Formats: sequence, C-alpha cells, structure tokens
Amino acid sequence: MGQEESRPETEMDPQRIQELCILFMKECPSGALHLHEFKRIFGVQSSSEEETAYIETVFSSFDTNKDDRLDFLEYVAALHLILKGNLEDRLKWSFKMYDKDGNGKLDRSEVKSLIRIMQKIRVRRSDIDMTPTQICDRIFELVDQNHDGQISLAEFMEGAQKDEWVMQLLKLDVDASGWVIQNCGDKNP
Repeated sequence: MGQEESRPETEMDPQRIQELCILFMKECPSGALHLHEFKRIFGVQSSSEEETAYIETVFSSFDTNKDDRLDFLEYVAALHLILKGNLEDRLKWSFKMYDKDGNGKLDRSEVKSLIRIMQKIRVRRSDIDMTPTQICDRIFELVDQNHDGQISLAEFMEGAQKDEWVMQLLKLDVDASGWVIQNCGDKNP
C-alpha cells in the first residue's frame, strides 16, 4: 500500500521543461535565482510569516551548494524533481525539508514545525482534524521503528511507503508542478 504514486494530470514533457529553462535564463540572465526572485515566482507575500518560512525551506533544499542562490543546474534539478521525480527521490527531498539541522535524523520539533507551517498555509487540503502535536505523535508511533525519538532516512522511507496516511503527510506533495505551470507557464520564452 502506498508504493504506487499517481502523477499529476499536468505531466510536463521534456520540451516544456526546456522552455522553462529558457525562461530561467531570460528571467535570471546572471545565471542565478535569488530567494526574493524565487518568492516572486511562487507568489509569496513577504507579509505571510508562514509562507515565507516555508518557501525559504524549499529554496534552501534546492540550494545544494548553500551559496544562497540557485544556479542553472540546481534549477534544472529542482524542476526535474518537482515535475518528473519518482517517489523515492521525492521522499528523500521531503526528508531533507524536514531535517532543518541537517543531521540526518528527524526529531519531534523538526516534524512538528513543518506540519505547523503546512497547516497554516494550507499547502494540502486536509481532512485531518488533529493538532500538529497529535500528527507528530502519530507519525513517530508509526515510523520510529527503534523508538529512539528520532526518525532516520531509512525509517522515513519505509514508514512512508507502508502507510498511506503517513505517505500523504510526509511526502510534502505541495503540487509544486501546479505552481510552476501557473506561475511560469503563461509566460512565453
């Protein structure tokens, strides 16, 4: 259960991805996309603390060399993950998003923090009537196999794929492909 991943209805072909890359070079002739431009592309208002925190986390997860900008290769890798990534790659990215301190383990505060942000900005429609603490407790109950109070990448991957409820919470399916299509798709390179 949970091992099949449904692809978005708006599947992107390689030609469209190439067009988006050309748009990147047009919008960012320096070859770098900075955080303020990233926020603009995704329509994040600086007045929303939760949206700002979330988009900064997304940006940071794509900024693999940590130079506070996305270069062309990081942008292409991000587009590929968002638009074409397989389940395993998307789960690894989700883990990286949760792992704020980068230690390779998730603690309760990291998981609860991201759940709280996601609930506030309504990233995903949710029928869950639980607090972030209750959601976090349930995730740890289902996923933390050795009960050490931390979730490793292996536990995260296995737990997400064993339980559909956990999968929906952990994989951070924010419909980013919809964002890309909506915010970049109408522009002609």
